[in-house]
Amino acid sequence: MSKLIEVKNLKKYFHTPKGQLHAVDDVSFSIEAGKTMGVVGESGCGKSTLGRTIIHLQESSGGQIFYDGEDITTVNKKKLYDLRRNMQIIFQDPYSSVNPRMTVEQTIQEPLLLSKKFNKKELAEETTRLMDMVGIDQRLRLSYPHELDGGRRQRVGIGRALAMNPKFIVCDEPVSALDVSIQAQVLNLLQDLQEEYGLTYMFVTHDLSVVRHISDDICVMYLGQLVETAPSKELFIHPLHPYTKALLSAIPSTDIHHRRQRIQLKGEITSPVNPEPGCRFAARCPYVCEKCHNPQKLEEVEANHFVSCCRVREI
Repeated sequence: MSKLIEVKNLKKYFHTPKGQLHAVDDVSFSIEAGKTMGVVGESGCGKSTLGRTIIHLQESSGGQIFYDGEDITTVNKKKLYDLRRNMQIIFQDPYSSVNPRMTVEQTIQEPLLLSKKFNKKELAEETTRLMDMVGIDQRLRLSYPHELDGGRRQRVGIGRALAMNPKFIVCDEPVSALDVSIQAQVLNLLQDLQEEYGLTYMFVTHDLSVVRHISDDICVMYLGQLVETAPSKELFIHPLHPYTKALLSAIPSTDIHHRRQRIQLKGEITSPVNPEPGCRFAARCPYVCEKCHNPQKLEEVEANHFVSCCRVREI
């Protein structure tokens, strides 16, 4: 399959009174068309910033972004307008991401109106199709966000994201604010839509059980950098980076006869403001050595399995 999204050495820095905050620092990966790339890591590691930078909700500080082989790192307003048709986002909070003064119908119709391609009759028909597509009952057409539960509000957000038939969608923790039973419904909906329309997802989450369920490949982020990337099954069966191992050890297990040994991380988290060269996990890593203070790069340790750790073959 062809690569729909590719980023090379992508950087996103923010200015602070104390210096440059390295939210995304030298990140490289690609997503094949029709596949899902899961991005996991603890809060504040730069997952959401990475997704927003790729679709130009925030402009990058360095590196390159490619969409379907075309360099879209810097684009003018007209090109960005065209890109918006093919690149969309589903936000984390299903309430704050919609206008409380707009009905379900108005919210879903907004991108259709901006496209100026539909007359009044076509607009109503397309809204009906989108509502049916994401599982919103037509009786809720004139309802406001405060009248809906979280699951329905998120379906409205999904419907709005799909309005222009995009090819690539950043799913920014789309189920983290929902009840577990509703999470499953929304995840199944996203997978059904992907299968039917050939969508490509970048799925941002901190829930490892969710990312295992939906992703083809997984990137593990720590303080703005990728520390490990691998196919989903491979990562869960054979994690190599110490941080990945610690993350997986925290997944609750239902097997009372074979309890998973929890890896407790100790030490202070390195500041992302003007960080020193070297592994940013070194301060918390039980295998740290002198070599860890040198710059680290992702290296292919096994087929399609990349790890950023100088001691990966020793531990």
